[in-house]
Amino acid sequence: MVRYSTLTAAVALLSAPLASSHYILNILMHNGKQVGGEYTYVRKNSNTYMPSFTEIIDSTDLRCNKGAVAGSTQTYQNVKAGDKIGLKLFNNEFIEHPGPGFFYMSKAPGNVSDYDGSGDWFKVWESGPTGSPTSTGGWPTYGKYTMEFTLPTTLEDGEYLLRGEHIGIHENHMECAQIRITGGTGTAKPSPVSKIPGIYSKSDPGLTFNFWGGGGSYVMPGPAVAKL
Repeated sequence: MVRYSTLTAAVALLSAPLASSHYILNILMHNGKQVGGEYTYVRKNSNTYMPSFTEIIDSTDLRCNKGAVAGSTQTYQNVKAGDKIGLKLFNNEFIEHPGPGFFYMSKAPGNVSDYDGSGDWFKVWESGPTGSPTSTGGWPTYGKYTMEFTLPTTLEDGEYLLRGEHIGIHENHMECAQIRITGGTGTAKPSPVSKIPGIYSKSDPGLTFNFWGGGGSYVMPGPAVAKL
């Protein structure tokens, strides 16, 4: 009985971090403050806080996550080019996997609430390792509860999908917020642009890197950050 209890406790201790390290970026941040609640301005996925894996790399689910499609999600109207924007994790969780963070954007041809994300996407921000890629301390996103960046002032006005993504230990965590941007100069012609799916392959070094026992440098996946 003692052995069984000890084994049960050990399994529980080993399992707890794995369960708690699942997270989802489903709350919009604007100029450093939370706006709305969970999924108010973020398309709701069907796999709750569970991550996606390489099975979605070649699927349209890679755009905004499984089940997160155009529909009834509200569009946040109050964003100006040059504002700080981002996403926050649900339930006051923290990013507990080492790995890179990204934001991609895609301008809708009309109302973003009707847009399926089949147009052009550009990477507007990324956060890679600033130290050893096999150490949690080498990743600026580790232990954070938000990912945020400053929008370029050169963006065209309009409605956009804002796709936030964190990749950790072969898991993809991504969500899309719906935002309307005004006040931009409109001079930006983002380059490069990509389609999603199409930004990753299953063999990308940045998706197969061994954070816990690997060596060498980390290669950021996806296209380069767009020139704006």
